[in-house]
Amino acid sequence: MAKKTVAKKKTAKENAQDFSKYVRRFWIIFTGGVVAFFLMFLLASWGLLGEMPDHTILENPKTFLATEIISSDDQTLGKFYLDDNRTPVDYEELPKELVDALVATEDIRHYDHSGIDFRGTVRAIVKMGKGGGASTISQQLAKQLFTKQVSSNKIQRIFQKVREWVIATRLERQYTKEEIIAMYFNIYDFGNNADGIRSASRIYFGKEPKDLQLKESAMLVGMFKNSSLYNPRPHRNPEGVRNRRNVVLAQMYKYEYISESVKDSLQNTQLDLNYSPESHREGSATYFRAYLDKFMKDWIKENPKPDGSKYNLYNDGLKIFTTIDSRMQHYAEEAVGRHMPRLQAEFDNQNTPDRNKTAPFLDLEKEEIEALMNSGMRRSERWRVLKSQGKSDKEIIASFQKPTQMSVFAWKEGQPSEIDTIMKPMDSMRYYKSFLQPGMMSMDPQTGHVKAWVGGMNFRHFQYDHVKLGKRQVGSTFKPFVYATAIDQLHLSPCDTIPRQQITIEANKYGNPEPWTAKNSDGRYDGFLTLKSALGNSVNTATARLMDKVGPEPVVDMAKNLGITSEIPAVPAIALGTPDISVYEMVAAYATFANKGVYNKPVMVTRIEDKNGTVLYQFTPETKDVLSAEVAYTTVNLMQGVVEAGSGSRLRDSWRTNQTLYKEIITGYPYELTNPIAGKTGTTQNQSDGWFMGMVPNLVTGVWVGAEDRAAHFKHISYGQGASMALPIWGMYMKSCYGDKELDISKADFEKPANLSIEVDCSKWEGNGDDDADPDDDLDGVIDF
Repeated sequence: MAKKTVAKKKTAKENAQDFSKYVRRFWIIFTGGVVAFFLMFLLASWGLLGEMPDHTILENPKTFLATEIISSDDQTLGKFYLDDNRTPVDYEELPKELVDALVATEDIRHYDHSGIDFRGTVRAIVKMGKGGGASTISQQLAKQLFTKQVSSNKIQRIFQKVREWVIATRLERQYTKEEIIAMYFNIYDFGNNADGIRSASRIYFGKEPKDLQLKESAMLVGMFKNSSLYNPRPHRNPEGVRNRRNVVLAQMYKYEYISESVKDSLQNTQLDLNYSPESHREGSATYFRAYLDKFMKDWIKENPKPDGSKYNLYNDGLKIFTTIDSRMQHYAEEAVGRHMPRLQAEFDNQNTPDRNKTAPFLDLEKEEIEALMNSGMRRSERWRVLKSQGKSDKEIIASFQKPTQMSVFAWKEGQPSEIDTIMKPMDSMRYYKSFLQPGMMSMDPQTGHVKAWVGGMNFRHFQYDHVKLGKRQVGSTFKPFVYATAIDQLHLSPCDTIPRQQITIEANKYGNPEPWTAKNSDGRYDGFLTLKSALGNSVNTATARLMDKVGPEPVVDMAKNLGITSEIPAVPAIALGTPDISVYEMVAAYATFANKGVYNKPVMVTRIEDKNGTVLYQFTPETKDVLSAEVAYTTVNLMQGVVEAGSGSRLRDSWRTNQTLYKEIITGYPYELTNPIAGKTGTTQNQSDGWFMGMVPNLVTGVWVGAEDRAAHFKHISYGQGASMALPIWGMYMKSCYGDKELDISKADFEKPANLSIEVDCSKWEGNGDDDADPDDDLDGVIDF
């Protein structure tokens, strides 16, 4: 029989000893854990677990800040940046609902802890992270600022996490709770070039952060979870973003920031995005911003930092204060956007295959078109890029004949759009040459401040600036320079009369190798007319007589003194506008007349500040006296005749809009501007360039319209004149400006100089709309030629 084994019962003393042993082990393990925990903190603080920022970096964390372009009415026109489109805002600029949403969702005890939420940490450990994370806003900020890349290695990630905890506590000592919240909003990347809350609110909702609504704030806070996953754009994850937004609203209700009814009502709404991308090729004043990019790079070359290093246009957070008025810029772009598709439709109508087999070119032979296209090919960006890649000319030329997938510009129902197509690059060049382009600049003549700048139709597809870079024949808009010279030299009056008959300036009289004879567009050469009528109706023979009287050299000198820097040959033909001049130069020159003979160099930038608000640049006005106030006023009076009874008279009313024979492009939209206006239309000989220069006492605006190549032009004068191509843009722009009372655009008459000695009231011998003066009348003002 087997012997039974009986377990010996432990005594109470032995049980007590065992318990004591377990307690000792617990406390050893616990103490060791605590020591290890604090040791890791200590090692992290010494930088032994990875590089730690010192106090100077904590005081000024290194973040890339975009340079901001600010309008004269304190609106952001755009930014310069490479990777980070970030412009910081202060805590005071954040709406309460946005801050509440962040705290309720990310860190409800934000105002109670010192960087680490121990309650949340313990909860996360016990529940293995299933009850939510434990990262505080301060820790998340530390991660954003100082963890360049989250490690996939668990041990390394633990070390990173400890470093973030240490940095979080240091941030808490360095900054207030409010400053930490602002820094977190400013540092986060919300996707789609929306770096920081200001860019995010502008890009996703088209507004500043202070104007965000509750549901918009909730959406942006919801994106903190993962902006790559929770991307609200329609082709990404709008439903997921909406669900995440509703979680934020639920958290706000849970912690009593909002009521249940508000939560329920907002959770049923859509995202209602107003997606407004902030890229270099989109947004407002794109052509001006392209000019400003070069201006700033030139300024940076000449103006180093105090330590000798150069400013970085894209990272240093500069602020550029400009003269552009965002409202006027909008009205200018709106006017261009309204007129150009209608004008383009008429241009395309003449270039249908049955009407023009060489479209979009007119009056060119096949060989001339080939030469023009080959020249354009060698000047193209595609040629430059392929050449830089080491391609031979033969290879590059072949590539222009290879069908390629591309997106091209098109007008669709009067709006700019893109068409995805397959096209040979050479064919796309010809396609783009069929589009008419505008150039427009608006300036305050009294200060030189440029208020609006539209350098083309669509910067994404047409990046050449037709305000400052483009120079085209100015046509009859040059004539006021001739008249001003004659008034200055001969003390002429707008009421003086001049014969309409033709005049020939013999060869070599003024350097002209051949005899030069001006012709009138209407074929009339009989009788006399006043200077005011002659300019108002753009009578070429009258201008030619004045040119013969004063000579080309003084006219060239006059134009140069008015700020024209383009080359102007001293020959008689310049009287009719043969020189190529930019819109920028022409506006500044005309502004001199409106400013009583004082030239102001155009101003675009008033000052530049660094990110701390230190002024780095302050503009100094550049002015010079060019004309006497009397001559300037008389020239303006002459140009008022253009609008009163000449080629610009359609600005006055809608006198033809009810006749189906005429279209809005010719008649007006209507404008019905009744205030005093001085101006001049300009049309080149083959209808390739249309101009209108218009002035009121405190605003001068010039508009040019034409195709890239002069060989692409209107066939008939009805549409191919300045009054049809360019004047409508001016009229619509001014009508919008007058409609905005805050702009205070003048409707007054131009100020008459005291003791004016030149007679400008021609009403006593100009009546009933007849611009011909009877040579038998007893007039003292007949010019002796």
